[in-house]
Amino acid sequence: ITRPFKKAVWIDCGVHAREWIGPAFCQWFVKEALNSYQQDSGMRRLMNQLNFYIMPVFNVDGYHYSWKTVTSVCHMPRSQLNFELNLIVHEGASLHPCDDTYCGPFPESEPEVKAVAKFLRKHRKRVKAYISIHAYAQMLLYPYSYKYATIPNFNCVVSDFHLQTVNLEFVHLGGDHSVIIFYVSSGSSIDWAYKNGIPYAYAFELRDTGYYGFLLPETLINPTCTETMRAVKTIASGLLKKCTK
Repeated sequence: ITRPFKKAVWIDCGVHAREWIGPAFCQWFVKEALNSYQQDSGMRRLMNQLNFYIMPVFNVDGYHYSWKTVTSVCHMPRSQLNFELNLIVHEGASLHPCDDTYCGPFPESEPEVKAVAKFLRKHRKRVKAYISIHAYAQMLLYPYSYKYATIPNFNCVVSDFHLQTVNLEFVHLGGDHSVIIFYVSSGSSIDWAYKNGIPYAYAFELRDTGYYGFLLPETLINPTCTETMRAVKTIASGLLKKCTK
């Protein structure tokens, strides 16, 4: 049941079609949240005090297309980056349909992006965390992506990031997870969300660091989703503390 007074967390996966581990995590999150509700007091507390909005596959057409070919993104039916904030005018977005960072013909040109943007604008007072799941690089990103600048609530965001990094490093195979803005991109959903009043905006770059790349083997789905689940729960728990109003 959705209760208007609750804070909310938005999680989307599959913005970029070939990043298959993203949709796998969103489905994992829903399954684990429901199955562990009775036994896990931490998850029960989060579910009782927060609303979670999950979008398992953002780029539906592109995701389906990627099953047929992994050699090229040319002619993919959906663009890669498409939120309006500083789209095109800054580094990191391309107008060429065959580029990985193709941004589409104009901001919010894609129906999925338009629908999500409309929903989040409508509920911006309740949605306190925006989490976008990507691959690969094993990194955690926060605004801004389109420029090098410190966000006003940096201390709160970094404090949570330290906790996430610890969680990510010591579960299963762990690995080196960095907290960094590692490249400039335009039209980023986390920048858009932050500018539209969502104070906690994160992009997760899941496993691995390049050995398997986008074709992460099935055996690594479980450990990747397990460690990411703990990190997402850390973010959600932070919303119940005094740092976020």
